[in-house]
Amino acid sequence: MKKKRLPLKIALGVLALALAVVVGYLIYVFAAYYRLEDNLDLPVETVGSGVNAELAVNELYRAVSYNIGFGAYSNDYSFFMDGGKESRARSPEAVSENVSGAMETVKAIDPQFLLLQEVDVDGTRSYHIDELALVDRALEGRFTSRTFSQNYDSPYLFWPLTEPHGANRAGQATYSVFPIASGLRRSLPIEEGFMKLVDCDRCYSVQRIPLAEEGKELVLYNLHLSAYTSDGAIAEEQLELLFGDMLSEYEKGNYTIAGGDFNKDLLGNSDEIFGISGPAYTWAQAIPSSLVPEGLSIVAPFDEEKPVASCRNADRPYGPDNYRVTVDGFVVSSNVEVRAAKVWETGFRWSDHNPVYMDFVLR
Repeated sequence: MKKKRLPLKIALGVLALALAVVVGYLIYVFAAYYRLEDNLDLPVETVGSGVNAELAVNELYRAVSYNIGFGAYSNDYSFFMDGGKESRARSPEAVSENVSGAMETVKAIDPQFLLLQEVDVDGTRSYHIDELALVDRALEGRFTSRTFSQNYDSPYLFWPLTEPHGANRAGQATYSVFPIASGLRRSLPIEEGFMKLVDCDRCYSVQRIPLAEEGKELVLYNLHLSAYTSDGAIAEEQLELLFGDMLSEYEKGNYTIAGGDFNKDLLGNSDEIFGISGPAYTWAQAIPSSLVPEGLSIVAPFDEEKPVASCRNADRPYGPDNYRVTVDGFVVSSNVEVRAAKVWETGFRWSDHNPVYMDFVLR
């Protein structure tokens, strides 16, 4: 009888040990989770010698927004959280190649303002390569100042089991040809419960750039709204906070521009435009027009003659059947005149996003 009970005891012991490991891991994950406080001042780093001219009204400028996908997404890459297979960049060399390729593209577009998202500074998924340092070196001499705003610092995520996504710290980098006077980090509302571990610490950064005209500023926002949530309304709450902030600055007489990855269908009908229907992704819904206050407008990059999407779903390597949508773009106040806004076609060679640019004049 004792011999018969022994396998059962072993099985129960193994089960109890496995349960203890799982419970212990969950305690660790929730205990390690944290959010940075709201309204944090951001250091402004000098990355160049400066320019001779000051930011001025009635001059044509260009802004670029580019989600570089933590240096992992070559056009044959698929990501596990999008339904694909991979969870990390393929190698340190792949990270360097993708980040460098993205920055060569930026140099070809030649903006005065650059807004980057998903820049890893220390991540398992990117082999602990400091991508911010890579970008600084690649763009050396092209910009005057830069800020960095952390929006992601996850505990070690032990999934997928065969190649865990790990612990990762990343954020948004903002570069300007003109000196940035100050930077500020604003915390965004996020989903509570277990999903906060996926969404982590969303934020937008606020950069103030003085104009030659006394007392006026260009207030430049860099954002990356929530994607992996079970509640699509979270991104709308985030937009309401951003819009309120921008409108307040506009009413003071300042110029406001926000750019980044909205994780919303900025065209409103990307399925129809690009001819590929996708599942009802909560992150790919249109922004209700009622959400946008008077004095602000959404600028969705688009070329009617040659429509190009800004983002692909990375459930598989890039091909003609990939779901594509434009989620990257800008919001401007009414005193900013937009001359052009387009997606720069890269074939998703360096990221699951194409860069987008906007030519504008401050009026």
